[in-house]
Amino acid sequence: MLVLSAIKNVKEDIRTRLEADYPELTFSFCHGIEEAKEELPEAEIFITYGEDLNDELVKQAKKLKWIMVLSAGMEKMPFSQIDQQEILVTNARGIHAVPMAEYTFAMLLQIARQTKKVIANEQTHTWDKKLVMSEISGKTMGVLGTGAIGQEVARLAKAFRMKTIGVSKTGNPKPHFDETHATDKWEHVLEYADFVVAVMPSTSETIGFLRKEHFQMMLPHAIFLNMGRGDLVETETVLQAVRSKEIAHAVLDVFEEEPLPREHVLWEEENITVTPHHSGVSPQYQYRAFDIFVENLERYLQGQEEFINKIDPKRGY
Repeated sequence: MLVLSAIKNVKEDIRTRLEADYPELTFSFCHGIEEAKEELPEAEIFITYGEDLNDELVKQAKKLKWIMVLSAGMEKMPFSQIDQQEILVTNARGIHAVPMAEYTFAMLLQIARQTKKVIANEQTHTWDKKLVMSEISGKTMGVLGTGAIGQEVARLAKAFRMKTIGVSKTGNPKPHFDETHATDKWEHVLEYADFVVAVMPSTSETIGFLRKEHFQMMLPHAIFLNMGRGDLVETETVLQAVRSKEIAHAVLDVFEEEPLPREHVLWEEENITVTPHHSGVSPQYQYRAFDIFVENLERYLQGQEEFINKIDPKRGY
């Protein structure tokens, strides 16, 4: 059985462990799809970041039974062809929870404690004790998306004694949330949330989910943070909400266009913090992702039908 990986620079200790633990399998670790596609027709299991497959490559993969996507984003996967060939798909949903939750509070604290201006003053040797500081403790946080990442954000929010309100498709109760609301009846949350954190995936139902009227409902001192997907809201909508003082600040880690062009106006906007889609970056990324792969590999080899993070190709998540 050929297990083919298109993940560049898989850590050596991970490769060694897999080859030692599963000597009956043949592992091929390639550096990207260009190298991997030569072996794809013979592979039964394919490991990818999910951005390199297309219909034609899937058609060529006649023996392919399982695709393991080492990321949470699935919007570029050729699901129609995958569904037609009845290929199992799993992903690494949940491994970003720790770094993305930490990113959330790093960003909120840097705004509350005026970190940008403090660093600028340090660089110019300016002693300014008049900077107005604020606190994030005891506030209300609305989290759009109550999966693993949203739950970890809410868990950390409790350390700051925050009220946590979650928004999801079903509105089902989830750990660490004081309230949860379904996406068909949630807008009232914006009227009293001090922080609005978006961690929604990109699906047909979430594209353009936030619109101009939503920002008009937010509190003037509210901070909006999007680290889910850039197509959740139009960039111009966020920009105008900040400029018109409908909200106090926006933190954006994801954008409609990535990389964000050097000349883009967002870079210069004082009350917008731009980061290069790195909220989920962590030295533990591969280890956590391959731990999920190994657990599913055990189930696959045993002929089980229940898998961690199994994806429905018809829904795309």
